[in-house]
Amino acid sequence: MSTILIKNATIINEGIQKKGSVLVENDVIKTVFFDDSSPEADQTIDAEGLLLLPGAIDDQVHFREPGLTQKADIRTESKAAVAGGITSFMEMPNTKPQATTHEILEEKYKIAANSSAANYSFYIGATNDNVEELLKTNPKTVCGIKIFMGSSTGNMLVDNESILDKIFAESKVLIATHCEDEDTIKENTTIYKNKFGDDMPFKYHPVIRSAEACYKSSLKASTLARKHNARLHILHLSSAGELELLDQGMPLKDKRVTGEVCVHHLWFTDNDYDKYGSRIKWNPAVKSENDRNGLRKGLTDGVLDVVATDHAPHTKEEKDNKYFQAPSGGPLVQHALIAMLEMVKQGHFTYEMVVEKMSHNPAILFQIEKRGYIKEGYKADLVLVDPNNAWEVKSDNILYKCGWSPFEGTTFSHKVTHTFVNGQLAYVNGKVNEEVRGERLSFDR
Repeated sequence: MSTILIKNATIINEGIQKKGSVLVENDVIKTVFFDDSSPEADQTIDAEGLLLLPGAIDDQVHFREPGLTQKADIRTESKAAVAGGITSFMEMPNTKPQATTHEILEEKYKIAANSSAANYSFYIGATNDNVEELLKTNPKTVCGIKIFMGSSTGNMLVDNESILDKIFAESKVLIATHCEDEDTIKENTTIYKNKFGDDMPFKYHPVIRSAEACYKSSLKASTLARKHNARLHILHLSSAGELELLDQGMPLKDKRVTGEVCVHHLWFTDNDYDKYGSRIKWNPAVKSENDRNGLRKGLTDGVLDVVATDHAPHTKEEKDNKYFQAPSGGPLVQHALIAMLEMVKQGHFTYEMVVEKMSHNPAILFQIEKRGYIKEGYKADLVLVDPNNAWEVKSDNILYKCGWSPFEGTTFSHKVTHTFVNGQLAYVNGKVNEEVRGERLSFDR
């Protein structure tokens, strides 16, 4: 038996902010106390002046393994995740081969078991041809089914109406969607390519991948979900108008149509394209300041349920292309939590809300067993953050395999100092423990 005492921390958990201590025994939280108790432990960390948060749970990442490991792999990106306070992730199926069968899915789980520094789960991907495979999905061991209802990799765009209807009607697993209307995007692309050729300014990205394209597709998904009472989670909502499509005014556990927002849609606006170019080219696109403000308000009002990253790295060489050749996506897991905490300092959010949207709510929404909270008996996935330790994101402190970040040159006021994964110190003051391995997530469904 091994024990770690984290004492004198400001614990932020379940809507409170209170000074206290946590005793970790092996991989679980043994005791949480708010008095002067100081039990014996094998290791004691004095966290005076530090914030203690439950580890963040990222419900949408692309770690690129297998098949795209020139961009990233599970080992490198999970190390970046724990350095950023993310202790669990759910990874997307558009790898090579695509994870559209349970056999391929299990191969990804084997890779993660041997290499991931964080806890993990993987989505199975929907196509127009694999409905029967999807319906075999075990809700206790797989986080969900991913449907691309918009442009995607290879054959993963699901546009057969009868197939979509069948998935929503018969799935016993949460359905997560990427919602952008393909026809609208194609029409806009033709117009702007004819106008600018290949060298189109990046600022037109949200015009091509417009708010209208997002709303049309999200409306289709939410209508299907309500028709069949399916459990739908709409990923990376990027426009204020889409929020009216989500369930509202009820506890998260009772919602059937939920929504995720990503850090980049809360941070950047279309005014930033001239400065950052391809570095902030994501699908769905970063949109207007009104959209960003609407998303921020939707988060604080409880309409949006989860904050995630859509971490999707590409090499510098790939990104350093003209508009139509530069791929969409960027790396975020190392800087997502601290960017959210920076927005707390800016007055947009509170610490309690960040913890709710990045730790508690993903655990509730996906029904993850014994994670996402600082509670006795729960897995000891914990993060210590110094709120007064300014640092600049530079190439030499970026851990992503791709070696760049859209936040490069940004100074953050908060810094992750320690990350615990299942009671093990996975990250301490700039150094990742290469021996720590995460666990496969389990779901109480």
